[in-house]
Amino acid sequence: MAEQINTDLPYKANLEVFSEVLQRLAVDDKQIVVVTSDSRGSGKLVPFGKQFPEQHVEVGIAEQNLVGVAAGLASCGKKVFAVSPACFLTARALEQIKNDVAYSDNPVKVIGISAGVSYGALGSTHHSLHDYAALRAINNIMVVAPADNFETEQAIELASRTNSPIYLRFGKKAMPSLKEVNGDVFAFGKGRIIAEGNDVAIIATGETVYPALEAARKLAVENIHATVISMHTIKPLDTELLKRVSQQCKAIVTIEEHSVYGGLGEACASFLLQHGYAKPFKIMGIPDEYTVTGSQQEIFDHYGLNKEGITDEVRKLLKR
Repeated sequence: MAEQINTDLPYKANLEVFSEVLQRLAVDDKQIVVVTSDSRGSGKLVPFGKQFPEQHVEVGIAEQNLVGVAAGLASCGKKVFAVSPACFLTARALEQIKNDVAYSDNPVKVIGISAGVSYGALGSTHHSLHDYAALRAINNIMVVAPADNFETEQAIELASRTNSPIYLRFGKKAMPSLKEVNGDVFAFGKGRIIAEGNDVAIIATGETVYPALEAARKLAVENIHATVISMHTIKPLDTELLKRVSQQCKAIVTIEEHSVYGGLGEACASFLLQHGYAKPFKIMGIPDEYTVTGSQQEIFDHYGLNKEGITDEVRKLLKR
């Protein structure tokens, strides 16, 4: 198991990598435009605005205008990245994302920053625990949550070359660099296998992938061997990988920084059950209640989205 898991120490927030990659791409691609809604600082985009003032539009605290302006620019051939806190972007501007971007097929890259419970102590108003569910229900938009710096870099480079709407979700925490078992390869709609084992499949997305990996290490000591998957693309889902791990493993656990309703877990469960791949299954996320207030890690700990909580759920499923 130790040889199958290879990580480096945490070093950068995925959001910071997003900004650096975008700045690098914009040097040679003048069609790249960043639209922000009072989020230049929190989005680490101040250097971008200073270096490329003609490729940056600030609309102020006006998320609906943000998406409308971004859609208009995209319709004129610009490669637009619309950046705003995920909690506001996918709630206040949901109609504009649905109609101006997805329905109208404008290839805007909708960037939700400080996602999940990244804002921590600011409370439920600032949590985005609905975004996967809301956007999964809208036709013609991809939903992506990179787990580490490698996935973030690859996702932004690929998004800049993709002529279709995409929602990309980033948190604020410095993340480790995770190494794929079979060599680092990234493609939208294809999960990455971070560790391999035949007892349980732990399928996570975004900033919950590293706790899943920590749990796999802990379980290995108990002779429980886990496959850990970074399912960075929630829509479209990697159903071929889902089928494979369902056939190989005795149980499946999904983990997400999102409501237990409508996100990664329900997407996996729906596919597996409808296609005859029923297994002992657990969705781990934020339950349907008033969310506790605290730092991201405190909230993760409270709801068991940490190595201890994940290992406990795996033991229950396997009846160990």
